[in-house]
Amino acid sequence: MATVDSVSLFTGLGLSEHKARETLKNTALSAQLREAAIQAQQTLGSTVDKATGTLLYGLASRLRDPRRLSFLVSYIANKKIHTEPQLSAALEYVRSHPLDPIDTADFEQECGVGISVTPEQIEEAVEVAINRHRPQLLVERYRFNMGLLMGEARAVLKWADGKMIKHEVDMQVLHLLGPKTETDLEKKPKVAKTRAEETDRRTAKDVVENGENYKTPGYVTTPHTMDLLKQHLQITGGQVRTRFPPEPNGILHIGHAKAINFNFGYAKANNGICFLRFDDTNPEKEEAKFFTAICDMVAWLGYTPYKVTYASDYFDQLYAWAVELIHRGQAYVCHQRGEELKGHNPLPSPWRDRPIEESLLLFEAMRKGKFAEGEATLRMKLVMEDGKMDPVAYRVKYTPHHRTGDTWCIYPTYDYTHCLCDSIEHITHSLCTKEFQARRSSYFWLCNALDVYCPVQWEYGRLNLHYAVVSKRKILQLVATGAVRDWDDPRLFTLTALRRRGFPPEAINNFCARVGVTVAQTTMEPHLLEACVRDVLNDTAPRAMAVLEPLKIVITNFPAAKSLDIQVPNFPADETKGFHQVPFGSIVFIERTDFKEEPEPGYKRLAWGQPVGLRHTGYVIELQHVVKGPSDCVESLEVTCRRADTGEKPKAFIHWVSQPLTCEIRLYERLFQHKNPEDPTEVPGGFLSDLNLASLQVVEAALVDCSVALAKPFDKFQFERLGYFSVDPDSHQGQLVFNRTVTLKEDPGKV
Repeated sequence: MATVDSVSLFTGLGLSEHKARETLKNTALSAQLREAAIQAQQTLGSTVDKATGTLLYGLASRLRDPRRLSFLVSYIANKKIHTEPQLSAALEYVRSHPLDPIDTADFEQECGVGISVTPEQIEEAVEVAINRHRPQLLVERYRFNMGLLMGEARAVLKWADGKMIKHEVDMQVLHLLGPKTETDLEKKPKVAKTRAEETDRRTAKDVVENGENYKTPGYVTTPHTMDLLKQHLQITGGQVRTRFPPEPNGILHIGHAKAINFNFGYAKANNGICFLRFDDTNPEKEEAKFFTAICDMVAWLGYTPYKVTYASDYFDQLYAWAVELIHRGQAYVCHQRGEELKGHNPLPSPWRDRPIEESLLLFEAMRKGKFAEGEATLRMKLVMEDGKMDPVAYRVKYTPHHRTGDTWCIYPTYDYTHCLCDSIEHITHSLCTKEFQARRSSYFWLCNALDVYCPVQWEYGRLNLHYAVVSKRKILQLVATGAVRDWDDPRLFTLTALRRRGFPPEAINNFCARVGVTVAQTTMEPHLLEACVRDVLNDTAPRAMAVLEPLKIVITNFPAAKSLDIQVPNFPADETKGFHQVPFGSIVFIERTDFKEEPEPGYKRLAWGQPVGLRHTGYVIELQHVVKGPSDCVESLEVTCRRADTGEKPKAFIHWVSQPLTCEIRLYERLFQHKNPEDPTEVPGGFLSDLNLASLQVVEAALVDCSVALAKPFDKFQFERLGYFSVDPDSHQGQLVFNRTVTLKEDPGKV
């Protein structure tokens, strides 16, 4: 019956029946709207006009401080606030003036109370705007940006109704230009838009200033807010504080690189500090190796935390606050099982209204290990943005903790821990990815429910890559099936994998900077990351020569009795960066693909009657004899040589090695065949069915020049004409192993 009455009440405000029933699903909104409607009816009677009803709905859905509801409803019901601009101004005023009492004179002045805009004033303002742009209007006609006219009229008449301004603009433009012609109806040519990330970068710089948290959209203020902010500013001295809070249950991936860059970068740009805080509240999934790997990756990207902290550092304080939350009637012990809480509309807890004293005793019993796992949880009394009701604050787990051992058998959840740890560390900007927006209400609610300092939560879009999976669970599946070797397999996009493949940290940071901080989720092509890698390695990776498929060359007229020492520039474009020395003897090895007995048209390398130069030697070789083995396979070539400056210049110069080292070279391609391997519409068989079986090619007996003999793991080189390579940790004293990081140029087939 109550539902039927509420539907009637809401439809009486002008809502459709469907909209009214949808509103009822949001407990907090429907309660606030019901209260507003009942109060308005006391002034207006049972019939509320649609315009007033629209304003009441807008008020109920946007007001964050319920204390101001009655105050604002009285202004709407008495027609003192009767337009959307006035309502927006009123909401902004009460948000920025959280302390009692409200200065009504100042409020009415700021909200345009008592100001009435006549149709004649609107007509005059629109006419002035049109005359100002008349020449351009006559040229562009209906392709002109009419929003400019409405904006100029609104600037003059701040409290005018927007619909009335639009109607007047439409009428006067029609009078000036006449009806639309066929030319007017043609599609407007597209104009290059400002890049979204540039806009979002500006937004990132405009994050609310420290100490002005209450100006954040959605921020809930209390009578204690201003005092808590003053105390916070005294402690921090106005310093910006951010934190990077990973869970130590997996390896960081490329998306985390964006989070690291944003959190540490924002603090650095504002002369602030950034904490590295491990969210170690789930002992079942945490391992020591993940703590170490995360610290290593943060340092590898070039960042040093102000302090490394752990959520477990604050377990005692978090427990004390949970007890206080129960005392305040804001939390209760519940016995619903996990499966009962799943789904979109789980049943409300029958224990929600149990006595405070009872919840206190039961929570203490949870603490002492008197409940089995799943038999009891502590839940908070709130409804989140996504409709989730009463999120869990504590649950029972009998797994020993890596830092606290068996001290605790109850552990706090993310929803409970995160905002309180931010408060304890006096974080000023809690920067998190967009999926946590649904938890913003619980973030603000919990800090305010305990009357502790409440930081700003600011969300940004995640960074993803095509042709990749980064889910911890799915990477474990790839490892278990043998598709990859481990978390650091160079075909993955974990940070340890990218380091092993040879990606420089500067390139990853540059990539994150190019992507920017956007509100929308960003999914980028891998070749854009690879382009950043090439930019860095081109300037930092010294040159060397290697041959993947060796073909032996015997120089029959070698000009010396023993090998010559050839000086090769480390960076041919900048010889001031030094040289390295390689031997050049009568036997050299070239790539098998650099010789053809029967070349196709346009082939410029070694062939009958077509000599080639050997890079850096100053010599040209010319084919004299082809030595073949079984199956007519070419085993070696006999050639003669001459100085490059004594005859016609060859069409090509090729790389070579002499007296080389044998090494193993691993060539990598994309791990998946489709852009979105996790999308069932693109890959119906699941991501494991989309594996590229040619993603790894191992060349076990490649040859490399001896200049790299002393190379260490992660040293990087450009092998001339082949690509950029990095020394793999599998290397040992007897043999070097190289990973191809990227090719020299982007493969045009990879788009």
